[in-house]
Amino acid sequence: MSLTCRIHGARDLRLETDPDAAPLAPHEVELRLGAAGICGSDLHYFLHGKVGAFVIREPLIPGHEASGIVMRVGEAVTRVQPGMKVAINPSHPCGHCDYCRGGRDNLCRNMRFLGSASVYPHVQGMFRERFVMGERQLTPVSEDISLGEIACAEPLSIGLHGVNRAGPLLGKTVLITGGGTIGCMSVIAARLAGAAHVIVSDIADRALEMAVAVGADSTVRADQAPPDALADVADVSIEAAGSPAALATCLAATRRGGRIVQVGTLPAEGVHFPANNIMARELDYVGAFRAGIEFDWAVTCLRTRRVDVRPLMSAQLPLDRAAEAFELAADRTRSTKVQLVCES
Repeated sequence: MSLTCRIHGARDLRLETDPDAAPLAPHEVELRLGAAGICGSDLHYFLHGKVGAFVIREPLIPGHEASGIVMRVGEAVTRVQPGMKVAINPSHPCGHCDYCRGGRDNLCRNMRFLGSASVYPHVQGMFRERFVMGERQLTPVSEDISLGEIACAEPLSIGLHGVNRAGPLLGKTVLITGGGTIGCMSVIAARLAGAAHVIVSDIADRALEMAVAVGADSTVRADQAPPDALADVADVSIEAAGSPAALATCLAATRRGGRIVQVGTLPAEGVHFPANNIMARELDYVGAFRAGIEFDWAVTCLRTRRVDVRPLMSAQLPLDRAAEAFELAADRTRSTKVQLVCES
């Protein structure tokens, strides 16, 4: 039997046991959980039973940023073998639709994204002791890097994708609103892309401290700064807080002819949007949803130590303390990235 964490509704998280996996299909791999991070979307499912328009309609196993240890492999598997550490890509695009064939598989019409209520039946995630994945979603990692760091490949890929959508950043000033995990991963990504100056705004001191730890040049406590503190300061702004107030900051901060990238999930009911500001100042406003090839880039950056995500890793708790881990992850004064781990 395998221990599994399921969310049945808002603040209804249950630890349950599931039977062991059935015989594997030729290209399937059975994994033991290494580490799995609690993401902002997991928290929304836990706290509210939904993320934006994605509402839990059946019990959902959350968890989409994880690493694992290979236990068993199907007869046709060639990329991995038992005992290997692997990074797990939570995206499972169809590979056949027009978006996949056009090189934008993160927008796949038939996407099955782990731990998501975006489709029904829901796609179950990885907050469980053992689970089965297709071989193509796994990247073996042989380097001396922890399972917790490997599990950060997915949030790092989100930062990389947002920066990729921002266009060339070499020599530019970048504002990032939100100093949570994705905001900090965006700092790392902007640095990799050659940004000359990275500013992070947030309403929490700890978040700003984490942003500095991973490379931000300056920070602004948004709720305490003068109204014009960030006016016209950035060539590119990345909204990573999922906050209408943060979006307003981006609109004011981005210079004429600049670009705003929305990475955060804003309220489903919509926000007040000064569209004439976009027109009169010729701002580009683009979205960044999940990630595509950037997942592979993220794994490479981690395994070669081009980036260091360890300052963001606040705590690791065993799976049987999942409820405690979720409460810790929800407390921004104490944590940035909380992970669940399998002790057996």
